[in-house]
Amino acid sequence: MVNNIYGTFVSQKINKIRWKPGNTTDSFITGSWDDEQENKIVLWTYLRTDSEDALVKPKIKCSLEYDGDITEIKFMNSSVFAVSSSTGTINLYNISREDEKLQFKLLNSWKKIHTFNTDDLCPSTDISFFEDILISVGEDGRIVLISTKDNEPYRIIENADSCTIRCLSINRLDEVLTGNSRGQMKVWDLRSYSNSPETSFTLSGGQVGFTRVTYHPTQTHIKLAGGEDGTITIWDLRNNKVAVNSLNAHSQSVTELMFHPDRPEHLFSCSANGQLWHWDSSKLTHPNITQFSTSESACILDETGCPWMSRNVKNRINVYSLIQNLHLPINSLDVQQNSVLCGCDNEAIYLIRDFTIS
Repeated sequence: MVNNIYGTFVSQKINKIRWKPGNTTDSFITGSWDDEQENKIVLWTYLRTDSEDALVKPKIKCSLEYDGDITEIKFMNSSVFAVSSSTGTINLYNISREDEKLQFKLLNSWKKIHTFNTDDLCPSTDISFFEDILISVGEDGRIVLISTKDNEPYRIIENADSCTIRCLSINRLDEVLTGNSRGQMKVWDLRSYSNSPETSFTLSGGQVGFTRVTYHPTQTHIKLAGGEDGTITIWDLRNNKVAVNSLNAHSQSVTELMFHPDRPEHLFSCSANGQLWHWDSSKLTHPNITQFSTSESACILDETGCPWMSRNVKNRINVYSLIQNLHLPINSLDVQQNSVLCGCDNEAIYLIRDFTIS
């Protein structure tokens, strides 16, 4: 466990937390859920001081009340971001400055693009950008494709799934991966006019729903998915019939899964059981592989040179707890440089700084 932990009580359950892209790790956005009054999106900035405690409580730079629970926040660039909600609506905002004050300026809004046949509110469960294209999935089993410049979606894949689509990952503009609540992954070729997936495959054992999916930053065919049972499963989309590895991780569902953007041998996960973990596979990379015999090396790395694909990754990887177990769900994390943010149902946000990235 690291010592540079800064916790701040914010009086709202935090469902999403994201660093604002840029050259510093001072500003970030949070989105709340399950508020009895109004949920909010908030822009925060950590203020540097001359004291030994270099970072103190974050200061609110601007905030906005939001209709419904915030289910995802994704940045398109350093100032433009999208917010999805439990109402099935997605809003696009720009962080702008007027009269020396920062504010959220609404650029576009797509109302209730996810709906049930009963007209009940239907959550958008995940969103992702590819350049200026935004893709959303939801509890209605739809996949919705939006150009941020247009007022209406340009394509909706109805009945893409018969159950809730929990998560998605965009490999490239013409290929999207989705994971559902029954433990099934589907790969979609968006060049095709068909509303059927190109291929599909199931988590070993089946019926264990996916919660999050992410891709390796430099080898996008390598996918990691978090499950409701706390496992982390690794696939190679070039041969996706069987998972390459399955890691027994948390005792409850994985709520967020994220590679370090610059050092993909480092992975971070958080869970509904209140854990925040750092997975360090740096000992399995090529510069360090000489410490093993030739026969061991062959088992540790495949031809991709990616440690997450190794058959022995379970026994070689180092796992560190970044924070004391909070005993309530840590819903979201984000990592940048040597700083990790997380938000929890205990109505607090935490900053972990200067942990070791070897």
